[in-house]
Amino acid sequence: MGRVLVHPNKRRIAGPFSSDSIASLPTSLRPVRSSQQLLAIDPQKFLFSLSSFVAAAATLLITFSASLPRPWWALLTVYVTAQPMAGAFRPKIFYRLGGILTGAAVTIALVPNLQNSPELLILCFAAWTGFCIYLAVLDRTPRAFCFQMAAFSSAVISFPYLDDPGNIFTTTISRVEEMTVAIVCVSIAHALLQPWSVTPVIRARAEAFLVHASRWTAEALGSRHTTLEYEHQRTLATDVTELGMIAIHLPFDQRSAPATRRLVLSLQERLATILPLASATANRLDLLRALAPLDVELSTLVDDVVDWLVGGIEAPAEIERELVERCRLLASRYEQAPDWQAILAISVCERMAEFAEAHYESRLLVQQIGVPIDDGDDSALITQIESYPLARDHGVAALAGLATATAITLYCAVWILLAWPNGSATAAFAALITCSFAVQDDPAPVIGRYLGSTLITFPLAALYLFIILPRVDGYGMLIVTLAPALLWMGYIQADPARSARALPMFSCFIVGMGFLDRFQADFAVFMNTGLAQVGGIVTTLAVTKLFRSANVLWTARRIVRDNWVDLEQLANIRRPFRPAQWTGKGIDRLGLVAARMAVASLGDALHAADGLADIRIGRNIIPIRRALAAVPHDVRRTLGVVLAEVSVLFRDRRRASDAVPPPATLLHAIDAAIEGMLANAQLGPRHQALLALVGMRCNLFPAASPFQRTPAQ
Repeated sequence: MGRVLVHPNKRRIAGPFSSDSIASLPTSLRPVRSSQQLLAIDPQKFLFSLSSFVAAAATLLITFSASLPRPWWALLTVYVTAQPMAGAFRPKIFYRLGGILTGAAVTIALVPNLQNSPELLILCFAAWTGFCIYLAVLDRTPRAFCFQMAAFSSAVISFPYLDDPGNIFTTTISRVEEMTVAIVCVSIAHALLQPWSVTPVIRARAEAFLVHASRWTAEALGSRHTTLEYEHQRTLATDVTELGMIAIHLPFDQRSAPATRRLVLSLQERLATILPLASATANRLDLLRALAPLDVELSTLVDDVVDWLVGGIEAPAEIERELVERCRLLASRYEQAPDWQAILAISVCERMAEFAEAHYESRLLVQQIGVPIDDGDDSALITQIESYPLARDHGVAALAGLATATAITLYCAVWILLAWPNGSATAAFAALITCSFAVQDDPAPVIGRYLGSTLITFPLAALYLFIILPRVDGYGMLIVTLAPALLWMGYIQADPARSARALPMFSCFIVGMGFLDRFQADFAVFMNTGLAQVGGIVTTLAVTKLFRSANVLWTARRIVRDNWVDLEQLANIRRPFRPAQWTGKGIDRLGLVAARMAVASLGDALHAADGLADIRIGRNIIPIRRALAAVPHDVRRTLGVVLAEVSVLFRDRRRASDAVPPPATLLHAIDAAIEGMLANAQLGPRHQALLALVGMRCNLFPAASPFQRTPAQ
């Protein structure tokens, strides 16, 4: 369904918007909901809920007909597996099925061989689970679902049946059959009822990024440049990274959308450059305005760029091309008198031109999403890259795996030492919840909401089990009776703002009623099952607060240090030169750090680490290293000194785990390199290496005195 959103500044975003894409927009760009809108039913959300309900009905029919022992397990798998977007839910199904089979194989391999040593068996399961979570946190793609499923499927299948290990093979096969039936039913139901396509979500996410980036750039250029707020950093950087995550789903999208994975990755490549280019332009304007008021021509150009940005992403392409030409023409005029003020003006013009070019190419690529791609000019923008770089930290992944393994060991130790009859069920629920949220730095708040949704759903489960279901006779009446509750919870699952509440609601409702081959309304069993669920959640919450809640800032500091390690190696001429993935990885880390800054106190050293400045410095190192082979020997030596000093600076920051200030020797080396570049007749002031030196000086020494050329002898 198409709709047009109008921002108060007259910016327009046109195109098909799903709830996912609306949720991705900045708060100020989201449509205001009236009371009538809140009561209205979204057809797409209802279609998703209906698809899941049809799959649930078919699953119950098959499991009842085949006399599978735990139909409730299959019914729960339906709603755990279902995803609103077709392209998003299909690969997750395959990954989850692979994880289930892997977990089942591990269960069959371990339980019969270690049934006489329960302590060793539990340690093996804990180690296996921790290893799977390590891989899931390290991967950061939809493949992580395979590792997560392998982790908790083995625990959930094995723990409730450790008292009767002789039947573990039959039990495991039954669980795999039930989950496989559910996965097949979900696939068929969603394929027939046409769920949401991933393509409009990609386009909406890219458009939202361009709108948000344009608004911030207009504000930064139009006045004194302020530091990009961490919330904006998180939103913009996360949008760029998530495009790559969604692009992985494109081959699985049931609609033959012509948007290809390479097109989306090419779009990512352009969007990743927009943020540092806009920030660099605003940074140079700050320094230029501090020296003297902008001259009329440059001031007029900046005002025109701001007006173009405020005008929205639907402005004619001719305006962008004209602005690029004006920037380059004005830069060439400033070359006539290359003093420090003129050099800064050249840097402003060049960075504005590059920003406008990246913005223009991004718009062209966005317009290609969902329409046939021909061999025209736009197709030349599609690069041959096959993946978007993601920042991975083995230390963070190992900590998540260790915490998960420790938590499961503690659950099982309490269960065994207390000889708790329902302890196996509690351990199973605790393992499921722990593995589901293990990829988060601090899962405690999410688990707390999980507990709240579970408690809210208990009365509904009791109403059905003891009042409604005793009056139901036959499969047909059962499905009709379940329809209101399942459709309502399925509708909540389709809403991105409330989807996190759906899984605990389904779990409490389905497990609490315990769908079996015959109806059983046993109050004691119901209460024991409910207490096992609540006990598993509470135990998980307690262990999480003990082991995980203090790790958020530690993780953020590790990410910043990893960024400094990459900068140290990038500037080291003895290291291999691999610049292609630097910007993308830096943007990814920027979003990861910004998302964790909310818990940092105002005096925390993390606030001194400017992620955008680090990205700009990395982008400045690249042209300097590229210029080494093309400059005379004396200039090459001065550039080498700059790179060596930069490498030492970030080595010192890595060792100190703090943003130590750059030494004065680095400022002198940069000034000498700028002098050498300006003195060489073969190189003009617009040379990219010279602009990079200027950018490095502005980023590392913003308060330094203006650069002064050495008088001619």
